Order: sequence, then C-alpha cells, then structure tokens
Amino acid sequence: MRALTLLGDRQLEIRDVPDPSPPGAGEVQVRVKAIGLNHIDVWGFRGMAFAKRKMPLVVGAEAAGEIASVGPGVTGFKPGDRVVMYGALTCGKCKACLEGRDNLCENVAGIMGFHVDGFAQDLMNLPARLVIPVPAGVSMRDAACAPIAYSTVEHMLFDNAKLQPGETILVQAGGSGIGTAAIKMAKAIGCTVITTVGDDDKAAKAKALGADHVINYRTNRFETITRKLTNKKGVDVVFEHVGGEGFNGSLLVLKRGGRLVTCGSTAGPSITLNLMQLFQQQYKILGSFGASMRNIRDGLDKMANGLLPVIDTEVPLADFALGLARLESRQVFGKIIVHF
Repeated sequence: MRALTLLGDRQLEIRDVPDPSPPGAGEVQVRVKAIGLNHIDVWGFRGMAFAKRKMPLVVGAEAAGEIASVGPGVTGFKPGDRVVMYGALTCGKCKACLEGRDNLCENVAGIMGFHVDGFAQDLMNLPARLVIPVPAGVSMRDAACAPIAYSTVEHMLFDNAKLQPGETILVQAGGSGIGTAAIKMAKAIGCTVITTVGDDDKAAKAKALGADHVINYRTNRFETITRKLTNKKGVDVVFEHVGGEGFNGSLLVLKRGGRLVTCGSTAGPSITLNLMQLFQQQYKILGSFGASMRNIRDGLDKMANGLLPVIDTEVPLADFALGLARLESRQVFGKIIVHF
C-alpha cells in the first residue's frame, strides 16, 4: 500500500509499505479516502518536534475513510461504514478521557502524523473507540474537515469562549480553514462577524460567506476599524490563531470583560503582554488546543444540516506537494483536501 512518509526536514516521499495486519480485538481497519491539510502539518514538515519522534514517519493529522474490516469484539461498525478518525492516541482511561475531555488526556501517546504515524496511508488499524461515524449525505471531502478544522472551531467558540447568539466577534485570518468555519458557525447563531484578511480577493469571499465587516489588515489597522465599528465599545469575543505582533491588537479591540480564545501562533509564538491592561479591562484569555470526540460529532452534525466547510483546493495524493505549497503561500481560502 502507499504511505506518504516524512524522511527529514521537508523530505516527503510516497512509499510502498506492507499492508497492516488484520485488526486486533477492539480495533477497526480503515481505508483512508481523504485527508485535510492543517498548519500542524506544516510545522511537522519543517522539522518541529524531530527530537520526539523517529523517522521515517507517515504524515497526516486529519482524515476520513471507510471501514475495511473489524476486529474481534467490535460491534458498532461494519465494512463499508464511512468514518472519521480522532487525531490523537488517547488512553481512554484517565479522568479527562472518561469525562469526555479527550484533548486533555493525561497519557496521550502522541498526535497522529506528528509524533506517531498518521493518516496519509491507504490502510491503518485504530482502536474502534477513536472512530466516529459520518452522517448520511456528508461527503468524504467535507468529512475530512471535521476531526481538526470543524472540531477546533467548535471547541474554541462554544466550549471555551462561550459565544452567545447576538454577540459580536472578530475572527482573525478569516480566509483560513478554521477562519472560514468560524465565520459560518458564528453567523449560524446570529452573531455579528468582523473578520480580517490579507487581500481584497479574500475580502470579497469572506463577505460572500456572510461576514458583516471585512478588514484588509495589509491596508488598514484592524484595531482602528474594529473599534469604530463597535462605537469604541469593542467586541465580545476575538477568535485568535495568528499570534505575533497582532495579538495585542486583538486584546485592544475587546470590550471590558471580553474573551479572547487562541489556538495558534502562525505569525510568531512570543508576545509582550501589558498586565495592567489585562486585569483593569478584566479580559479573559483562553488557550485552546485540539478538541473532544463530542466536538467532532457536533461538527459532523452541522455539516449534515447544511453548514458545509469551504474548500479551497483538492489534489490527488501524487500532487500532495502542490497542496502543501498552496497552504504555505497564504493564498488559501478555506481547506485543502488530498484525495487517496
């Protein structure tokens, strides 16, 4: 079978590898059909965490497929069922896992495609407890956006930021995979959405998605525009996943007692924080990483009800490098999908 394998920093190769053994007790074997690209993939391909993993490594952190076979004791799935897979090898036994807080597992064995072999292979075995059915009517392409993109946004907006109908939210980098999902999810509950993008073409696309106000951060200061749009009161929530020099601007546009939720640092992981501003304005800064199995199910349910992901590009496995280059170019608007 084929496996997209990382050999070293930016060294990716499609290799022929042996098929996996039949699934063991409590396991299913999944035939991968599509994978979604995320910035965690880019971080991995650039060599991050090499000290924590062994090469060669099969990549791919987010995927959808169908059950090829089931192991002894598995009753919830049968061959042909369409599924998505959880992106981390959780223990299923610790307090966090038992409470449904899977992304806080105390004994996680690693993130798929980053620390341990990932989903970019034709067949793989997984514990059945880490596999989630795909609802009828949801395509493999769209389902491949559920395990990371949609679930991350679900966890950020609703578990952490507690976004409420009628609130005003600033979505940073609204053209990204999670940015587009955040715009759609926030609008679906009646929020006013302000978003930032890097060019006028993305601005038009974000407006067409339903964003109420779109700011080109390359030609305007988003802080100034956002404060004007809110009559200097600020927004209730900032959806932040960029970091770098824009982070303090995101704090500046929060209203008193506002919430900033962040899951990324593509523009840089370090900032200087004004603590007096933090406590005087009573901001709530919420770190968010990954998501729970419940978040994935909720995202799939939204897809089944018509809230579909924005797809920028679809490529076959042989053209994987084109998809990666597209993601790194920052010209992307939505998700990049690789088909097997």
